[in-house]
Amino acid sequence: MAIEAELKAIVRDPESVLAALEKTGGPDRVDVYQDTYYDEPAGGLMDADRELRIRTVHGPDSTRTVLTYKGARVDADSGSKPEFETKVADPAAAHEIFRGLGYVPRIAFEKRCRNYDLTADGRQVLATLVRVPEIDGTWLEVETSAADAAELPAALVVVRAVLHGLGIADSDLTTELYTDAVAAARP
Repeated sequence: MAIEAELKAIVRDPESVLAALEKTGGPDRVDVYQDTYYDEPAGGLMDADRELRIRTVHGPDSTRTVLTYKGARVDADSGSKPEFETKVADPAAAHEIFRGLGYVPRIAFEKRCRNYDLTADGRQVLATLVRVPEIDGTWLEVETSAADAAELPAALVVVRAVLHGLGIADSDLTTELYTDAVAAARP
């Protein structure tokens, strides 16, 4: 089991964080994520803090789709969750399979992302500057992988250090989910 060791922050000064990322992370990848979250009709997955998502990533040179399942949070402070992900060859078929199994789309939205691959303390780290057109603000997600719950604290120390190095204060951290913010913004 791998755990996505991730912290997310509200970015108060996007230009300054972008400049720090460009300096630290080198070239970026600009991607548009189209996310569809599925759930049981009664909402059992999301109510239990689990996620079932089909994400199509539109990049400058290619488009790819991944299926992701995230288990319930294993760390309340960070919101880190076990994550299982696999490539999807036929996105339309994947959506039909979910519907055929009785899952329903709970929410779908777009994320506009600038991704930077970093190395910190020997770990591969992904830093993503995020805008969601339906909600105001800019966020920074920094993540790495932890092999298990015992390794999670050390992984989060690295993630927090990257955030601090980019000028993000602990007071800017948030565990609010984009799904909740988008749902709240819709009439």
